[in-house]
Amino acid sequence: MSLILKNTTFIDWRTLVLKQTNIVVDKGVDGGISFHDEFDDIVRTESDKIIDCKGKFVTKSFAIGHHHAYSALSRGMPAPTQPVTNFIDKLRYIWWKMDKVLDKEMVEACALSTAIACAKNGSTFAIDHHASPNFINGSLEIIANAFNKVGVGHLLCYEITDRDGQPKVKSGLEETRDYLRNNQGLVGLHASFTVGDETLRNAVSLMQETNSGIHMHVAEDRFDQKYCAETYNMTVVERLSRFGVLDSPKTILAHCLHINEEERNLIGNSPAYVVQNSESNLNNAVGYFNSTGLGDNIMIGTDGMHSDILRSSQSAYFVGQGQDQIDFLSAYYRARKVHNYLSNNKFVGDGENNLVVLDYDSPTEINDDNFLGHFIFGLSSRHIQHVISDGQIIVNDRKITNVNEEEVLLYTKDQANRLWDKL
Repeated sequence: MSLILKNTTFIDWRTLVLKQTNIVVDKGVDGGISFHDEFDDIVRTESDKIIDCKGKFVTKSFAIGHHHAYSALSRGMPAPTQPVTNFIDKLRYIWWKMDKVLDKEMVEACALSTAIACAKNGSTFAIDHHASPNFINGSLEIIANAFNKVGVGHLLCYEITDRDGQPKVKSGLEETRDYLRNNQGLVGLHASFTVGDETLRNAVSLMQETNSGIHMHVAEDRFDQKYCAETYNMTVVERLSRFGVLDSPKTILAHCLHINEEERNLIGNSPAYVVQNSESNLNNAVGYFNSTGLGDNIMIGTDGMHSDILRSSQSAYFVGQGQDQIDFLSAYYRARKVHNYLSNNKFVGDGENNLVVLDYDSPTEINDDNFLGHFIFGLSSRHIQHVISDGQIIVNDRKITNVNEEEVLLYTKDQANRLWDKL
């Protein structure tokens, strides 16, 4: 059985050239697509699934460069009882308090709801950064299974940190090693100020042993630099460079807000990738992303705020006015850079047979010359009608196909209430 998209306007995600065509979509991980000028020229069988896309636009689906699925049950949770006056307070009294409560069922609920949200917002792949200090062993497999059920590809890591003591560090390293034996993934770290030299050394050693990369937060808040200068007499990026974190093209550095010119040069001259998270930065009042000197390896993430990469890409453009060197084209290519990251590093699950069908009701013409204007000012998740992952339809007419979304949401609400009661 083949999946055939009939009467499409295809937007090439690399060149932004539009063409009228019919598409045959291969099934399977990293499958391809083929174009046919005439629908009648396609060899078809009775079992083929045909979607008439007349008046619709088809392009490659999206992917999220940095996510936190574990925060999915935080929406609407009770406010902290302690006063929160800065970013470190937010970590201490909100996120570090919440992640300690997460158990197996809560982690599964977070992953299922996040995967569903990714799919319905047009992302068929997510790079996730997980934390659940009192449920470490097996946590990554739980997340992977949930994403697999929905049909969303993934690149996971567990956030290793010293803040909960050395036994938790050991468990985080063991969980990572166990998971990477049979799965693609990364070695996760929280941030320099919660990762001592021994932990950093062990994480980099594991990165090298598994031919992986480090995924961590870098200079999200000024405190990260202050702590590093006082404790190690160097900057955050200099420290990471000395330990070999920047050596891997699989390494992902999230945020990178409070870095100096020398640090920018270290990153820009390395194969590592940077991921910006503009909405999260605004929410936490930690500063503004500036791409100067960082090179071209810049992706866009949602940082657990939501699962809508279109929204985050548009925010990156708007927030960047006056703060960053960003225009329509660079905003678009940052959104798409994650595909290069995954492909260049030979990660699977983001092949050409990952597509979105857009029911885009623009009042103005869309063509080869003006797509970027539509990307910034017009497109939104409400235009996503169908989503195809590895050649399979995972969203059909805006409805999830692989799991019962109503049942999942009942489950996530129960788990959220359990979480909130424990808080």
